[in-house]
Amino acid sequence: MAVEHVILEMRSITKEFPGVKALSNVSLTVMAGEIHAICGENGAGKSTLMKVLSGVYPYGSYSGDIIFQGTEMRFKDIRSSEAAGIAIIHQELALIPELSITENIFLGNEPTKWGAIDWVGAKRTAYELLARVGLRDDPDTLIKNIGVGKQQLVEIAKALNKSVKVLILDEPTAALNEADSQHLLDLIRGLKGKGISSIMISHKLNEIEQIADSITIIRDGRAIETLDIAADGVNEDRIIRGMVGRSLESRFPDRTPKIGEVFFEVRDWTVQHPQVSERMVVKGSNLTVRTGEIVGIAGLMGAGRTELAMSIFGRSYGNFISGHIFKDGKEIELRNVGEAIEHGLAYVSEDRKALGLNLLDDIKRSIVSAKLSKISAGPVVNDAKEYSIAEEYRKNLRIKTPNVDMGVSKLSGGNQQKVVLAKWMFTDPDILILDEPTRGIDVGAKYEIYGIIQALAAQGKGVILISSELPELLGLADRIYTIFEGTITDCIDGADADPESLMKSMTSAKKKVRSI
Repeated sequence: MAVEHVILEMRSITKEFPGVKALSNVSLTVMAGEIHAICGENGAGKSTLMKVLSGVYPYGSYSGDIIFQGTEMRFKDIRSSEAAGIAIIHQELALIPELSITENIFLGNEPTKWGAIDWVGAKRTAYELLARVGLRDDPDTLIKNIGVGKQQLVEIAKALNKSVKVLILDEPTAALNEADSQHLLDLIRGLKGKGISSIMISHKLNEIEQIADSITIIRDGRAIETLDIAADGVNEDRIIRGMVGRSLESRFPDRTPKIGEVFFEVRDWTVQHPQVSERMVVKGSNLTVRTGEIVGIAGLMGAGRTELAMSIFGRSYGNFISGHIFKDGKEIELRNVGEAIEHGLAYVSEDRKALGLNLLDDIKRSIVSAKLSKISAGPVVNDAKEYSIAEEYRKNLRIKTPNVDMGVSKLSGGNQQKVVLAKWMFTDPDILILDEPTRGIDVGAKYEIYGIIQALAAQGKGVILISSELPELLGLADRIYTIFEGTITDCIDGADADPESLMKSMTSAKKKVRSI
């Protein structure tokens, strides 16, 4: 479909928070039927700009103008922006797990008939909307019973029900596997064909390059440039240069591994699903870690990567059936998280908001929370120590914040991840398990986190790295275990690994584990 006219302009948008200018005179132009990407490092102001557009930050809380379909808009809330035809789908989906697909689609916008909610009509419309987004599930299905990929489609169906003209998607594929991501990207293309414009925030530059018509790059609260994908010959390196203000010659810091002897071992580890007793989520798995080694775990979504990691970390997932853990040649019992921490294990969850942080806490309390005994005399926390330790981590990890008294909920995703890393580094672990440590994080922050991971290994610590991004595993790991349906199927030396060999072992139940 030809792009014909401007549908949206944001002119000189400035937004300030106490002590921080989040946006400074940012302007953005979106054409009708266009897929417009917004790129920038964490904390650059991308989500803030979209919250201004969608009414999350209402008129009067910012300066500048929003011109939509030729008319100046002064949105007072999300409902008023949706009424105009602008809908936002946040990275953290706003669906209610205990309600059905139909109930979520029409929540707050229920159709009525003779003074009551017309559920028959709602379900009929829900079927039509789900068909438009390629979802075949029964509309009566509860949201908690469908995967994240399908939940994203429900959010889009919900937006289509409101006659959306501009759809804002904030990191839409961050939590999706490759197949679900591709389906979602195809759907966005399909919406473009029907004249719907999309504004997409994403750190997955390969997807941006694949789907976007144009890209606006935001850096430090300012719009740096807008690139035409086709006309400007844009590639990932060009986008990165705009985002970070420099060229990243390598996506990974240089490292010379100093690997010692095996000091951590898991043998014959078997774990049962917490609700389904006949399902084993981890089956007779074995792995070893040497001092100073980064060990990768590769597997498709649902293969059992997280289940393995959490069950090792104090049996915090599933029902333990059998297996042994050895550290420094001695068998250890890790029956709960407290015992795991005491034995020198740390686990950085893939879900930093739900399991990694208490979003009501400030930065300093978050950093010391996993081992308060280090800064307390009996039951009393030493406030001065808490503050000085948090300040030290803030400086060393380059956490972007005016002070450590700020709430972690106000930080960008990359800076929240640094706080989680600081929290577990404070426990001084010997084994650090990292589950998707760079999910939803920009390339600049990724580079910094890679440096932190490598520095921990250089100190002689063992790192277990779980990642859905094969290039990340190939760039960081000294050895890579593959897992399929709860079974570790192979162990490949990092120097010998490639995407094809990893994928083959990630999709086969046949064990070929070699001792390396």
